[in-house]
Amino acid sequence: MSLRFTDEEFQGAWRELDEPQLDGGWELFTETMGVKIYRLFDKETGLYEYKVFGVLTTCTAELCADVYMDLAYRKHWDGYVKELYEKDFDGQKAIYWEVKYPFPLSNRDYVYVRERRDLDVDGRKIWVILARSSPETACAEKSGVLRVKDYKQSVALESDGGCGTKVFLNYFDNPGGMIPTWLVNWAAKVRACAFV
Repeated sequence: MSLRFTDEEFQGAWRELDEPQLDGGWELFTETMGVKIYRLFDKETGLYEYKVFGVLTTCTAELCADVYMDLAYRKHWDGYVKELYEKDFDGQKAIYWEVKYPFPLSNRDYVYVRERRDLDVDGRKIWVILARSSPETACAEKSGVLRVKDYKQSVALESDGGCGTKVFLNYFDNPGGMIPTWLVNWAAKVRACAFV
């Protein structure tokens, strides 16, 4: 798998701002404060992938993109972060993120790559951030912590024409281990709502 993201992947993310791609089994999961969350059942894992569409009325698109990229700030607002940093692993820049899980579950960690592009699309300013797990990154696994090897996220942000932000988010991860799928799906819903 290439560590870089393609132009087509970036284009696919920002196009969802205009034309949500919801064919193939996507269902409306919940709607709150003008934000709709859709989900798609993955038969192989028994988990759901999520898509979020809506408008954040109190934050500009550029500020949302900056906050999203700010790992140091995330440590302040996300109480589940145990460790989070960007590092060069044998010549490959990646992010290490350990997430605290409640007892008796083991913590999970992610090693992933991400890229942000600030795009001009026919005069429209659109911020797109893509991330995915990077199992080929040379980052040793920790004893007692389960490595999440199947994670992806894409975010597209654009001004709503006022002081807010039009948002598209696509998210999936498989935390592995012996966690009941209903609990994983509940936690994913809570995380998607917390993002908004």
